[in-house]
Amino acid sequence: MVSLTPQFHIQDEQTSSEALGQWASFTKEFFSLDSLVASPLQALFEPLRTSHVDTMMVVGQLGQTMDGRIATVTGQSKYINGRPGLTHLHQLRALLDAVVVGVGTAIADDPQLNVRLVSGKNPARVVIDPKGKLNPHARVWLEDGARRLWVVSEGIEITAPAGVEMVDLPALDGRIAPQDILKCLHQRGLNRVLIEGGAETVSRFLQAGCLDRLHLIVAPILMGSGRASLNLPAIEHMDQALRLNVLTHLLGNEILFDCDLTAQRIKISA
Repeated sequence: MVSLTPQFHIQDEQTSSEALGQWASFTKEFFSLDSLVASPLQALFEPLRTSHVDTMMVVGQLGQTMDGRIATVTGQSKYINGRPGLTHLHQLRALLDAVVVGVGTAIADDPQLNVRLVSGKNPARVVIDPKGKLNPHARVWLEDGARRLWVVSEGIEITAPAGVEMVDLPALDGRIAPQDILKCLHQRGLNRVLIEGGAETVSRFLQAGCLDRLHLIVAPILMGSGRASLNLPAIEHMDQALRLNVLTHLLGNEILFDCDLTAQRIKISA
């Protein structure tokens, strides 16, 4: 079942004093116990305030072309989404406690994972790296006041940069279970979590039933080939497909599909 919200327009230019003032006011409301004032920002982000399953809120995010691609065949992806889509991603980071990426994305993109496009606090940065392959000098580890967590398999011996927290978890076939990662974040007080990428990481959290919502931003681009946005097990019949409850929002000329995954979300925290 797909339900469509009114298609709120988020302006392309996000740096005006009016837009900055609206965002600053909204973030204060978001983190308070008060009800949110009706607005495009409220319609977009209020579902992220509270999980209906437990005390965590886990959000996946992907930006893709109209034909479901997140990168070319060579892995180049900058930038599929325009300024409104990128601003939305930074807004998500500002509203959540931690942002999680897999080691493949950390190596390929060398991301900063901060909120430089909007005002707000930088989230904790978490890299899932079972074999400890990431360069200790990667930009994700730069000291900027945010927490940094390096999640590796048990028994991996590496020297982390100063201030980086090492988290060692059991692995099976070289992979760490998404629910184990989320439990360790919850134990560290990180309860609102953004699973930012890449496709394999988001797919594993989705398949494991560990996402409350998926924000899928579709840009008006046809690539024709390239890397798919999701990689899930093959199905034989359409009745095996995951059918979603979806709200839609316009971000400039891009469409955000806000997918509610509550029905399949497993319980992670008390």
